[in-house]
Parts: sequence; structure tokens; C-alpha cells
Amino acid sequence: MILYAPALLLLLLFAIGVRRDRRRFRNAVYLGLGITFLAFALLVTLGQADSVLAETVLIAIVLVPAVGTLVLAGLLIANGFKMLRKEGRRLGNLLSLLCGVGILVVVALLVAAVQVQSPVLAVIARTTFLLSFYLSFLFVCFVGYAYLYGRLTPRQDVDYVVVLGSGLLGGTRVPPLLASRLERGRALYERQAAQGRPPLLITSGGQGPDEQLPESHAMADWLTERGFPADRIVLEDRSRTTEENLRFSRELMIGADPDYRCVVVTNNFHAFRAAILARREGVNGQVAGSPTAAYFWPSATIREFVAVLVGYKWINLGVCAFITLLSVTG
Repeated sequence: MILYAPALLLLLLFAIGVRRDRRRFRNAVYLGLGITFLAFALLVTLGQADSVLAETVLIAIVLVPAVGTLVLAGLLIANGFKMLRKEGRRLGNLLSLLCGVGILVVVALLVAAVQVQSPVLAVIARTTFLLSFYLSFLFVCFVGYAYLYGRLTPRQDVDYVVVLGSGLLGGTRVPPLLASRLERGRALYERQAAQGRPPLLITSGGQGPDEQLPESHAMADWLTERGFPADRIVLEDRSRTTEENLRFSRELMIGADPDYRCVVVTNNFHAFRAAILARREGVNGQVAGSPTAAYFWPSATIREFVAVLVGYKWINLGVCAFITLLSVTG
């Protein structure tokens, strides 16, 4: 039972964290560590069992990650080329391709270190592997918890539905990505309106340098053209970033009602990071995600993860420096 105690403690911390505020990244880390320690305890238990089944399971646990890593690299590279064909040659569209190539480079470096038997190459390979393992662990935590967060049903007694902007096509038109957010926002509005208490819907987005009007205005026009009541729309037309979307929308809501409650709408790949930012900005509400094209999801999720890493840059830089020091001096 002592073997399982760390896992139980971490999973308890995860449950307490979700209960207090599900928008914290630490919840993702608690969950990831809890599952990791639980898996380790199960492996030790299986290792003590003298049976063919136990040996088979242990072999599978070793082989599956190895094969899965190479398969994942291939899928990421294929997705990267698809992103380039569909979305154009921009850095953000190269992320899945770069990650796939990066995985293959780390694997090749480990193989080379074993073959060459060079102490310097061994240190480089070990350090690269440990840093990659750390980042991969955080990424799995992020993706797993983001999925769980997206499955949580938004509350139905809010005062506002806030739809975040994402840029306009040709400077005037709502693109499919933003239309998906607006559709989800309208669905949440209609679900509550059917209960006799329609919320206000805030379209949040300012005017970019390549746009002919603020995003919030184009979003409002898109909604009203499809029959949404214009008198239930509030425009927030100053923001340029997600942080400003949330900050300026909060100012509108708290100015009208200090005790407001809201739900924020964005795309599903962006929902968890938006929730982290909403907590930092003091927004009283959770975040709901709208559907995104499957091919777009890997690169978008990697981009969101990188943004979260940057948001906690000093912690992550400290951990990476500590790992590097241990590897070099070990």
C-alpha cells in the first residue's frame, strides 16, 4: 500500500485543485504525476508477479512507447506538410513538422551515442533526452487535462457569453475558425434563453493593422445576419490579444454588474490556455471550446503549449537548468 501512497496523494491534490479552481495548470501536473506514480506502482507489482501474463505486459509497456514515438513523429511530419498545403508557409504552421523532425533527431542522437561510445556525445545525448522527456511530460499533462477541461459542461445561469475574436479574412470577413466560436456562443445563449433568462453576448476583438473594421463589429454583423437579436450584443472593440480580450471584457461586465458570471467561448485547442489567462485576469467564469478542423489541431495545440511554457518561463527555465546541470555533472 505504501507503494501507491504517492499516487493517491497526487490524485487527491488534483481533485482538491479542480474543486477549488479548475483553471490552474498545476492541476494538469498533479494529474500527470499521479498517473505516472500509479503506473510505476503497478509495474512494480507486475514485476513481482511470476506469470507469463505479467511478463507479456511488461514487454508491451517497453515496446509500445518506443514504437509509438516513431509513429508519432511520422504523423506529426505528415500533418506538418498538410498544414503547409492548406494554411501556407508560416512559422505557426511548421510546428507539427518541426516537432516530428525533432523527435527523430533525439532518437538518432541516442542511437549515435550508443554506437560511437564518445563521452561528450553521451552527455549531449543524455541532456537532450532528459530535457525532451521533461517537455514531453508537460505536453502530455497539458493535452490530457485540456481534453478533460473541454468535457466539463459550462454553467447555464450566466449573465454574459464572451466570444473571443481571432482575426478577419480580407480584413472584413469572419473566417471558419471564428464562425465556429460564434456558433458555440449562440448555442450557449439559446440554451439559457430557452429557460427564460437570456444572457448578453459580448463580441470581443479590436481592429488589427490589416483589418478594415474591428473584429467585434464583424462578429456582431455575422450574428445579426443569422437572426441573433442585436439588442443582446455588447461590443468590446479595443483588444488585440487574448489577455486584452479578457481584460477589457471583464471591465465591461464588472462595470455593469460587479457580481456577474460568464462563460468565455474560444476554439477547443485554445480553451485551457484561455482559462489560465482568464484566471490571471480575474474573469469570473470558465471557458468553453468550439470545434476545430482535425488537421489544424496538432499545430494549434503545440502553439498553445509553447505559449503556456512561456507563461511559466522562469519555472521552466529553472527546471531545465537544473536538469542540464545534473546531466553534465552526473
